[in-house]
Formats: sequence, structure tokens, C-alpha cells
Amino acid sequence: MSRKRRKPQSEVELKNYKVTNFVNDKVFSPIETSNVKKLADAAIKILTKIGMSDAPEELCKLVLAHGGKLEGNRLIYPSDLITNAIEQHQGIVLLAGQTIENDLYVGGNYVYAGTGGAAPNLQNPQTNEYVPSKLKDLYNAARLADSLTNISFFSRSLVAGDIEDPLEFDLSTAAASLAGTSKHVMVQAAHWSHVIAIAELCYKIAGGEESFRKRPFLSLHVNHAVPPLRFDPASIKVMMEAVKRGIPVHCNVFGQLGASSPVTIAGSVSQTLAENLAGLVAVHILDPDAASIAGPRPMITDLRTGGMAGGAPEQLMATAAAVQVMRYWKVPCSVIAGATDSKLVDFQSGYEKALTINSAAQTGANLITQAAGSQASLMAVNYGAMVADNELIGILFRSNIIPEISDETLMHDCIKEVVNNEGHYLGHPETYARMKSDFYYPEIAERKSIEEWAASEKLDMGKRAETEALEILKDYWPNHLPNKIVDELNNQFLLDLKRSDQ
Repeated sequence: MSRKRRKPQSEVELKNYKVTNFVNDKVFSPIETSNVKKLADAAIKILTKIGMSDAPEELCKLVLAHGGKLEGNRLIYPSDLITNAIEQHQGIVLLAGQTIENDLYVGGNYVYAGTGGAAPNLQNPQTNEYVPSKLKDLYNAARLADSLTNISFFSRSLVAGDIEDPLEFDLSTAAASLAGTSKHVMVQAAHWSHVIAIAELCYKIAGGEESFRKRPFLSLHVNHAVPPLRFDPASIKVMMEAVKRGIPVHCNVFGQLGASSPVTIAGSVSQTLAENLAGLVAVHILDPDAASIAGPRPMITDLRTGGMAGGAPEQLMATAAAVQVMRYWKVPCSVIAGATDSKLVDFQSGYEKALTINSAAQTGANLITQAAGSQASLMAVNYGAMVADNELIGILFRSNIIPEISDETLMHDCIKEVVNNEGHYLGHPETYARMKSDFYYPEIAERKSIEEWAASEKLDMGKRAETEALEILKDYWPNHLPNKIVDELNNQFLLDLKRSDQ
């Protein structure tokens, strides 16, 4: 069962378009503009006064050549270099799909949601037990994401725990993801040399390096900083190689409030933004035209246990603050939302995901990762959750499209006609005309009558979603890759790739 989608021809058409790349024209801004500026200025002050430690020699030379300085082992950034990197950053970054209808235009008011997490476990739908994930599970997750309309991109959601060699691990991950979906793929690389191998794979699929550079259908998550305010030298080298090879870079920073970042939301967000800027400036120095996306992830910690609390109400506040600053700077950004702490597809999972995903969408985050399928504080993926979350995303995004108020939609003449004739609108032509265009009809959520429900299997939404996921995985095989490429990937990797005849 293939749910194909196309790019809308205009923003007006989005109200008739069941997919998640919605344009948020009325951004929710909980923090006043003056305080947004305070956060932005505080982040820049951190880099210009405190700086970053553990910078690799290659990066030190670049920043020093642009007016930076070393104070002990800390690299101090000049303010004008930071300002230039912000002002000259691309407003819209193309993250292409392998097919044009899956292209993402990241920036401005565009909002997309997808998978993510790199979880080490897959939840067994029969037993609810968590089992270590394998490469085939990652491929299945990519296939599932490819079939689900409201999942706009596939960020590697599971790890291939059955592959030990680091290079083979990274390359197999990219291959399984690219074979499983024609949507944009996001992966990671453990070593700069692995970037070369991933790039060569992408060039082969694209039909050449130039073709990939024009339409990059894979990007790299680079966790370039280790909070508080330290570089990860190995990741910086990965970043440098990615820029060189034409691969878009996500400059991601994970700071846990009260643990690796300050306990206040303002302090945690300002430090996270500073660490983000350190990566964006590095990309800017390497190549001002290189594609990069900011990834501020100020995460909430349950201070009773020290564990992550991705579904906490404070999470939406921290995320919103970071997004508001990125919008103030006009820098495309991605965030984490949907990182429920629940171990099942249950009530807790639903409200935690709805709370954080909806807030991220309303504040205008361009990419929302970990929004589909993630469970147990990002430690596991549930295929049924991917299906349920696909529906949740569609409903949330539809609910944020502001209704049109016009003479046509006020329907004065229609009201006059109906009250003087039938007395109801069910058979009116306008009702039929708008029946599909103006409404989102869920496929997994329960809308049966009590009598219909009593005569059914009485499954909850989680079980219905798991059943649907298994049906999709049994029947759906993507066919975006040529047979020759499929054969080469099957021969090179531990994959059993198939193509749909459709």
C-alpha cells in the first residue's frame, strides 16, 4: 500500500493537502521580543567571553585566522565572525528527496516532522519486550516511513546492532536507509573517513557527484559539541569532510538541563545556542555556501533520577525559547519533540508527544525529529508507534492551519437557503464539495459507534496501529531505486532488498 504525495503548488492549497510540510504563518511566540534578544546576546557573549575548549588544531587555525584567540585551552570567537555567520546563513536549505515530491525546503515558515533517535532497541509487538535492533529492523523502519504520508523525512531511528565494524556500520546504515525510502535521509558518521564512503554511495545513487550536490538527498547529524562548551574533535573532522563532499550538516547540541547545562531554562538555552553557533561558524568559515541547519536540543532532566524527561512540560518551554532565537536570527533549525518516556503506545505516550510536537510546530521549528516511533526516552522504536504518530502529526498540523474567513466561507446565502428549505446542510453541494478538502479523517483513531465497537475486536489505538504497521511491512516495498543499484546494494550489504512491481 503506497501513500504517494506531491508538493503543493501554492500555500493556499495546503489546506487541502494531507501532509506535514505545512506553512506556519502565525507563529506562536511565548517569549517577548526583548527577551529573545537577551537570549541571543547571551549566547554570543558566551562564545566571545568564555569560548569553547578541546578545539582541534584545524579549527583553531581557521578561527584564529578570522580574529579569534586562545586563552589557555579555550577558543574565543570574535563577535563580528559570529554575526557574519548568522547574517550570511542560507534562509532556506534544500534537503532533497530521491524523488522531487519528497523535497524539503528547510527554513522560513516551513515545518516538517519525521523520525530519529538512533535507538538501540526495537519493541516486539507480540510481547512488548525490547530487543536489540538489527540492520533489517532499520530497513523496515525506513520502508514504513516511506509509506506513511505525514512522515516527511527519515532520520536514522534504529542502530544496526548486528554490525560491529564501525565503517561497515555507518555505510550499511546509509544504504539501508536510502534503499528503504525515497524521502530525505539523515544519518551519522563515526569518523571523517566514513564520510568519504557515504558520499561515494550517494554519488553512485545520484548518478554522479554533481547531481548529488545539486540535490543532496542525504545529510549528516554532527554532534560537534559536548556540553558544557567543549568540542568533540572527531565530530568536527566529520563536519569538515561533509562540507568538503557537499553533504548538508545538522549542527546538533544536546544539553541536559541541570546536568550538562544550567538548571534554568534561560541558562540552558543560552549555553545550547552558544554551542550551536560554534558549529555554524565552523561551517561558515569552511564554505559560506555550505548547507547547514542548527540543531538546538536543550533537553529536560528529571532531577530526581538524572534521566531524560523528553515529555515534560518544561521541554516545550525550552524548545520554544531556542526556536524563537533561531527565528530571530533567521537560521533554519531542527528540534527534538515527541521523545516520550512511555514504554508503550498508550495514553502517556499520546499526551507527551502531542504536547511537545504541537508546541514545536506552533513556534515554527523547521524540522521536528524523533516525532514518529520513538519510545522509552529515545531508547526504543515501536513500529506501531510510527503508524499512530503519523496520524497524530497529521491531526496536529491540520489543527494549526487557520480557517479562512471570507464572504465565501461565511456562507450567508447558503444559510438562508437551508433554513428556508431542508433545514440541514448534509445534502448541500458545498458540504459535499468540502467533505474531503476541509477535513482530516483519521484511519487509526476510533470513531465507531458504541454498537460497532462492541461487535469488533475492541482493540485500543496502539494495537490497531501495530496491526497496520505489520500489514504495511508485509506488502509495501519501495521501488525508487533502479534494479542495478538494488542488486549492487544486496551484494555489498546484509540486506534483502525487494522492489514493488507497482
